[in-house]
Amino acid sequence: MNLVIDVGNTSIKFGVFDLEVIKWKTTSNKHGFLQTLDEISKTFPSIENCIISSVANLSKEHLSKLEERFNVLRLNHQTKVPFINRYATPQTLGIDRIALMSAASFQHKNKNVLVIDAGTCITYDFINSENEYLGGAISPGIAMRYKSLHTFTDKLPLLEKAHPNSYIGNNTANAIHSGIVKAVLFEIDGYIAEYKKENENLTVILTGGDTHFLRDSIKNDIFANSNFLLEGLNHILEYNKHSCLEK
Repeated sequence: MNLVIDVGNTSIKFGVFDLEVIKWKTTSNKHGFLQTLDEISKTFPSIENCIISSVANLSKEHLSKLEERFNVLRLNHQTKVPFINRYATPQTLGIDRIALMSAASFQHKNKNVLVIDAGTCITYDFINSENEYLGGAISPGIAMRYKSLHTFTDKLPLLEKAHPNSYIGNNTANAIHSGIVKAVLFEIDGYIAEYKKENENLTVILTGGDTHFLRDSIKNDIFANSNFLLEGLNHILEYNKHSCLEK
């Protein structure tokens, strides 16, 4: 069995896989990392291998505890991946995006795939039918947009995300919801439309923390998969297991 850990900007996600099948997952913050690790070790004693993806800092203590228990692969820009990376500056490519493209490469072979990750940021990443990753785009996520309106103005309130009843806001709250949520939906549908113009039979994957919030409001056909990044990490671990984890 494999343990997959994704250390994001706001939370840490854990997934336990038996081959390609996710058996269990949970989320914690950094303070709950060691407790969660203890629970996983007790519940799944057959775990031998682990991959960790970190876009935020994880303490040396946490990494040490991981390496005491498992064969650990730390995802970085030198890690072997199952696709051809055409990004002009591969050393600056977020490792979360690398994991997403690995999932796309494994699960949708020989297809044009656009992966939209709606989390802290909204990322758009494209891999073509030749298994080449070409790049994408990064924009502010939904929560970031709400916070920015409140932070950079004197009077606009900080609101919880909500779907607007209309694109015409008849009060300040509704105007904010429309300006943020509708704009995100227009953006997503617009990007999908642009990619479809130049890429036949495009497969679109929506993932990330805001997947469930957005999926029913997107006009284009999509596959919603909130586990896509974890699955990508597991694919990378399996891909590297024999070459990177031999002792």
